[in-house]
Amino acid sequence: MNRTMADSDSEEAAVLDNTDLTSPESENNMINTMVERETALLKKIDINVAESEKRSGKNTVNMQETYTVYLIEIRPANAAEGGLPVGDSPWRRYSEFELLRTYLLVTYPFVVIPPLPEKRAEFVWHKLSADNLDPDFVERRRLGLENFLIRVASHSVLSKDKIFYQFLTEEKGWREAVLETGFQDKADSRLKSLSATLRVKNPDKSFTDLKQYSDELNSAISHLLRVRAKVADRMYGVYKVHGNYGRIFSEWSAIEKEMGDGLQSAGHHMDTHSASVDDILEEEEHYADQLKEYLFYTDALRSVCRKHELIQYELEMAVLDLASKKQQREELTTGAVRVFSLKGMSSKLFGQESPEQRESRLAALQQSIQASEDAVLDKNQECREFMRMSWEEVKRFKEQKDRELREALISYAIMQISMCKKGIQVWSNAKECFNKM
Repeated sequence: MNRTMADSDSEEAAVLDNTDLTSPESENNMINTMVERETALLKKIDINVAESEKRSGKNTVNMQETYTVYLIEIRPANAAEGGLPVGDSPWRRYSEFELLRTYLLVTYPFVVIPPLPEKRAEFVWHKLSADNLDPDFVERRRLGLENFLIRVASHSVLSKDKIFYQFLTEEKGWREAVLETGFQDKADSRLKSLSATLRVKNPDKSFTDLKQYSDELNSAISHLLRVRAKVADRMYGVYKVHGNYGRIFSEWSAIEKEMGDGLQSAGHHMDTHSASVDDILEEEEHYADQLKEYLFYTDALRSVCRKHELIQYELEMAVLDLASKKQQREELTTGAVRVFSLKGMSSKLFGQESPEQRESRLAALQQSIQASEDAVLDKNQECREFMRMSWEEVKRFKEQKDRELREALISYAIMQISMCKKGIQVWSNAKECFNKM
C-alpha cells in the first residue's frame, strides 16, 4: 500500500526519538574527567606577554599605519628539570591573536574558547582615552592577551595543539602554518548557521536554555558595565570639585593670620584627595576588564550552541533523506506510485519498466539506502559526542565563572570600601586642621 507523508514524518520522529541527545555523563564523572585532563602545557612552561611596542608600516591596502606588537616569552616552569624547547620570543600583533582564536573556534567547536580582550575600549568613563594606542589601554590589553594565552595553555585539549605552540615559539612561518591547515574551508558560514537555527525541527532544550542564559548574562554584564561607567563619571566630578575646596582654603589662608596655617593644611588635604581620583579610576578599569572578559565569553557560549544546531539540522536532513529513499524503494517494490510523482509521470509517458530494469534500480536504491543509514548513524554519533564534550566544557566554564566573578566582585567592593575610608580620612584630617585654628 502507498506510504503517506505522515508515515514519513512518523519514521523521522521515531529515528530521532531513539537518539539519546539529552544525557551527557553524570556531573561527578564530568568533574573527575576534567580534573584528570587539566593544565597539560601550563604545568611545563610559564607564559608572559612581556612588553608592547609601537611600530609603523604599510597595511594590506598599502597605506601607512601605526600599530602595536606584543612580545611573547615562555620559559620552563621548572628550570632544574628543563622542559619543552622554548624557541623564539615572537612579537605578535593583535590581528594574529584574532587569527589564532578563529582557528581554535573552527578546530574545536565544542570548546568554550577563551575570549580576547577588547580591540577598542568600550564602557569607559568619559575621561579615559578610548584610543587603542593609548599607553594605559595598551597595558591593560597586554595583560588581557597574556590571560588569553594562559587560559588556552591551561586547557587540556587546546594546550596540545601544535599551531598554538608554534604561535608561542616561532617568529616566522606561523601564519603560513595556520593557513595551511585549511581551517578556513571548514568554517561554517553565517548563512548556513542561520539556516540551521531557523529550520531545525527538534532543538535540544539544554542548548536552547544555554543560548538564553548566554543572552541574559550578556545583558546583565552590559548593564553593570554601563552603570559602573556612569558612577565613575560622577565620582570623577565629585573628587575634582574637592579641588575647589583646596583652592578656596588656600586663597582664604592668605588673608588670615590665626587661621591661615589650618586653612592651608586643609586645602592641601583636599588637593591630594582631588588628584587621587585618576589613579583610583584607572585601577578600577582592571576590575571592569574582568567583567568584560565574561561579557565576551557569552559569544563563545553562543558559538557552541550554533554548532550544535548545525549538527542537529544535518542529522534531521539525513533522516529525511533516508525516509525518502525507503519510500522510493517501497513504491518500486509494490508498484504503488504517489500522485504527481516523477516516476508516475515517466510510466505514463514511456510505459512500465521491465523486471530487469526494476531489479537494477532496486539494487542501486538499496546501496543508496545503506549509505544513507550509515550517514544517519555517523551524524547520530557526531551529535552524541559533540553534546558530551561540549557539556563538559560548559560545566567547566560555569565553575570558573562562578569562582572568578565572585572574587572580582568582592575585590571591587573592598576597593570601594577602601576608597570611602580614604575620603573619611581626608575630612578627618581637615577637621583636625580646623580644630588647631
